[in-house]
Amino acid sequence: MHRVPLCLLLVFAIGSFTHAAEPMIQRDLPFAKVDGTELKLDFYPSRADDDACPLIVWVHGGAWRAGDKRSVPIQRLTEHGFAIASLDYRLSGTARFPAQTEDIKAGIRFLRAHAERFEIDPDRIVIAGASAGGHLAALVGVSSGVQALENFAMGNAEVSSRVAAIVSLYGASNLQTILSQSTPHGLSVREPALKLLLGDLPTTVPDAARLASPVQHVDSEDPPLLLIHGDQDPQMPINQSHELEGAYRRAGLDVTFHVVHGAAHGGKAFYDDEQLKRIADWIDSRLD
Repeated sequence: MHRVPLCLLLVFAIGSFTHAAEPMIQRDLPFAKVDGTELKLDFYPSRADDDACPLIVWVHGGAWRAGDKRSVPIQRLTEHGFAIASLDYRLSGTARFPAQTEDIKAGIRFLRAHAERFEIDPDRIVIAGASAGGHLAALVGVSSGVQALENFAMGNAEVSSRVAAIVSLYGASNLQTILSQSTPHGLSVREPALKLLLGDLPTTVPDAARLASPVQHVDSEDPPLLLIHGDQDPQMPINQSHELEGAYRRAGLDVTFHVVHGAAHGGKAFYDDEQLKRIADWIDSRLD
């Protein structure tokens, strides 16, 4: 019989212990129920040892009508000391706007109400998203106190849905101008998506388009904003990010706009080590 050397046994034991000690992802945690639909989130604990770490609430993209909370391209930010909660929200084929913001704000209230359970700092909650998720992240982030975008009957009504910072990757900011800025390809994607989200084109439902536009809600109390957009985006006009940057600057607010040169709509260029470190460093500097 062959004997395994003691040094190898130690390596195996240490390796097993290290693997077992890694934070466990918690999937499909219910945070609200509305119209018979149970909304859930996935929670990715921070890889740091902090007792109350900052939290990034992630909002997935998919033209408001598709996508899934399991798509979390920023997941490696847990290695930078952040916890991440990726939320379900009702898609536009199920419920029209503002159902999406109601759901996301309910998720933030739930997470803040259960900050001790998740070992997060309730004062350091950041919202981030990409594409349609970037639009929703910006909208939720700048609309604290806007009752038309929140449904307190979904739970934790006594808790605030305010966030400490916003990160929007190639998202919309003004649904009243987006079609006039779009390429033919962009129009082919955006028109049916907006009809499903708002009930019709923005020109036909201007009040809904205005309510759904982050630029319309910017005021002097809004949190710091990081915008990231590719200058070759064929789907979401980069002018959408320019508009939100302009609204922030006119209000005297903290805004950073990073253009990813040569990048289109999403892809690895936005989530490589350099970009994720840029996001992590920016958030850290705003939460100090």
